Amino acid sequence: MNILTKSCALALAGSLFAATAAAGQLSVEANKTIPVRINGEAASIVLGNRNVADVAVHNENLIFITGKTFGTTNLMVFNKAGDQIYSTDVVVTVNSSNLVTVNRSGQNFTYDCAPECRPVISIGDQSDYFAALSEQHSDVQTLNSGN
Repeated sequence: MNILTKSCALALAGSLFAATAAAGQLSVEANKTIPVRINGEAASIVLGNRNVADVAVHNENLIFITGKTFGTTNLMVFNKAGDQIYSTDVVVTVNSSNLVTVNRSGQNFTYDCAPECRPVISIGDQSDYFAALSEQHSDVQTLNSGN
């Protein structure tokens, strides 16, 4: 092998080694958490939309993704050198097996019926119903945060 061939092979091997670990998209249900193991040591994590999902860091190799509301966002993980070591789309789904939507006069009202039916916030529901549930949800979060 001549020097040019060796140099090209070395450069190609280096670029393959430094390539971002792109995973297939992650699916997580709203209000559920999944673990994600990172190959390499994570130093910083960027999540595209914190309204769709959230991330908690256990250590530099293990993070937890929690679905907040249905939708799609992206997740990127970087090492101390600033190299991207992980990248994926996060798709948050809704477990509809327990959901019941009641349509009254063209207006939707959604309930989670496991084991008892309770109202839940669902995009597309009647606006006053949605607003009242959203306000209650916000009040509970405020109470839980101690503010």
